[in-house]
Amino acid sequence: MKNKTRNIFFAFGLIAIVVMLFTFKVSFTQLWEDIMTAGYWLVAILFLWVLLYAMNTLTWRTIICGSGDCPIPFWKLMKITITGFALNYATPAGLLGGEPYKIMELKPYIGAQRATSSVLLFAMMHIFSHFWFWTTSIVVYLIFAALDILPLNTGMSIILALMVLFCFAGIYLFVKGYKNGMVVKLINFVKKIPGLKKWGTKFEESHKEDLQKIDMQISELQSQNKKSFFISFFLEYIGRMFQSLEIYFMLILFDAGDGGVQTFVFSFLILSFTSLFANLLFFMPLQLGGREGGFAMSVAQMGMTSDIGMFVSIICRVREIVWTSLGLFLMKVGNGNVEPQNQES
Repeated sequence: MKNKTRNIFFAFGLIAIVVMLFTFKVSFTQLWEDIMTAGYWLVAILFLWVLLYAMNTLTWRTIICGSGDCPIPFWKLMKITITGFALNYATPAGLLGGEPYKIMELKPYIGAQRATSSVLLFAMMHIFSHFWFWTTSIVVYLIFAALDILPLNTGMSIILALMVLFCFAGIYLFVKGYKNGMVVKLINFVKKIPGLKKWGTKFEESHKEDLQKIDMQISELQSQNKKSFFISFFLEYIGRMFQSLEIYFMLILFDAGDGGVQTFVFSFLILSFTSLFANLLFFMPLQLGGREGGFAMSVAQMGMTSDIGMFVSIICRVREIVWTSLGLFLMKVGNGNVEPQNQES
C-alpha cells in the first residue's frame, strides 16, 4: 500500500479517536478513579486482548491457507489485524474502514482476488460466530431462568423471542452466503439503492469475472475446505467466550455473583446482550452510546447496580481507546516494500 493511502486511513482513525475523546461524557476525576479501582485488572484486560487478536489472526491465516499458500509472516498479519479492528472501531459503519485497509495491505502478498476473498471470509466468519454466540446466550439465559437465578418476565420473553428471530435469520443468510457466495448479490443490492445504480452497474460490468471468482472462493471454503471452515469458526466462537473474561475480571472487583461459574456466566450474558445492542448501532464510530446503554441494561437484568454497569463500560472504553490508538500506531511501523506476486491468483 502506498504511504499516501495509508496516511488517509490514519487520518480518519485519528479524527475519530479525537471526536470520541471529546464526546466521552465522563469527568476526568471519575475516569481516573475507575482506572485506579481497576488497578492490575486493567493490565490483565489489556493483555487479554493480545490473546484475542492472536486468535483473530490465526482465524484469518487459516482462511488464507485454505485457498493456497500464506507467505505473509504471522506477526505482520497480526499487525494488520489489530490495525484493521482499530479502523473498524473508529469509523462509522465499521467495515468501511478496516476491511479495505486489510485488502490493500494483503494484496502484494497473495494478489487482489485472494486478498479480497480472505478478508470478506474473515469478516463473514467474525459476524457468523457472533450470531451463534448470541444464540448460545439465549439458551443459557433460559436455563438460568428455569433455575430461578435470572428473571423471565413478559418484557424479557419478547426480547429473547426477537433475538431468536434475528439470530436465526442471520445464520440462515450466512449459510446461504457460504454456499453460493454473496459478493455478486451484494453488488445487485447496491444497484437498487437510489443514486448508486449507475455506479453499481458500471462496477459490475468492469469487474464481473473477478466478482464471480471471489464468490467461488467464498463458497469453496465451506464446500471444499471444511477443515479450514470449522477451525476458523471454532477460533472465532471460542474467542468470544474468552472475551467474557474482560467483564469477569471487573465483576470480581465488585464481588458480583459467586466469583466462579455463575459470575462467568453473568459476564458471558452481559457481553452477549451488550454486543448485540451495540452492533445494531454499527453506524456510530466506536459505537458511541450504544455500548454504554447495552452495559446498563444488561447489568440491570443480572440484578446488579448501575454503578457496576458504568464502571464496566468505562473500563471497556479505556481498553478500546488504548488498542485503537495502538492499532493506528502500528499502521505507521513495519511497512517495508513487498514485491507484488500472484496478482491473478
